Amino acid sequence: MLNSSLKKEAIEKLKSALRKYEVSSEKVKGNAIKLHNVRTYGTDVIKKVEAYINTLANTPKEFAKSIEQVRVNLASFKALSEISYDEKTMIKLAGGGAAAGVAAGVATAALAPTAAMAIATTFGTASTGAAISGLTGAAATNAALAWLGGGALAAGGGGMAGGSALLALAGPVGWGVGAVSLAAGGFLASKKNKDAAIKADKERVEIVKATRVLEATDAEIVHLKESTQKLAIGLEQSLLTFTGTARSIRSYTEFSQDQRDILRAIINNTESMSALFMKEVGK
Repeated sequence: MLNSSLKKEAIEKLKSALRKYEVSSEKVKGNAIKLHNVRTYGTDVIKKVEAYINTLANTPKEFAKSIEQVRVNLASFKALSEISYDEKTMIKLAGGGAAAGVAAGVATAALAPTAAMAIATTFGTASTGAAISGLTGAAATNAALAWLGGGALAAGGGGMAGGSALLALAGPVGWGVGAVSLAAGGFLASKKNKDAAIKADKERVEIVKATRVLEATDAEIVHLKESTQKLAIGLEQSLLTFTGTARSIRSYTEFSQDQRDILRAIINNTESMSALFMKEVGK
């Protein structure tokens, strides 16, 4: 038939693009979980630093200011991490159409709670976490999931804080029916050859764009994970070494100048690492 080969080629290219997109999407989700795990380790290290500082008497006021800034930097991550991502609620919200927003397919229904938490903490901003932190229980869960779906936060706005990357992660469900229907059985099969080829090519272009966004975002997530991990490991080692050599000291005034310099460096590195929790991914 006329243009049948054109249609067949266009559909095959579309299928290929969709497969590449799915691979990129899974990589982003996987690395978001790894980033979340590293950040969780980082918060544990920060707690150790804070706990040690609290054992010391006569610490400089600047230490208290730094610790407070660290707490501010971690607020969004903690708020989004401490929510109970109930799977049934996730599936219900994902099926809520407009209520879930344009990105209901951030694969919310398919995400396990751990992955949902990882996506939320990777793409969530300080304002996102701050808005959710004022809520508790089901309200907090619903607000977080609504944010994941791109909907307006009940806690006071926020919307698609993850920008283009979160939208790309929404997948074909968020863009239109073509690619999804094709994968499910062939929406294009009933269309005229030329029309089907044009439709398939348009879908492919959108999928390629989304895949490139995800690839760039994945590289950004990996870099952030590595930077955070390096700082966290180095900070924990510095703290262990320092406390080992100053085990009997309980007042800042008893430290030598070298020891004070090392302790200041530990505090500075703690603040620097916490600042990485504020970094927005996928803007």
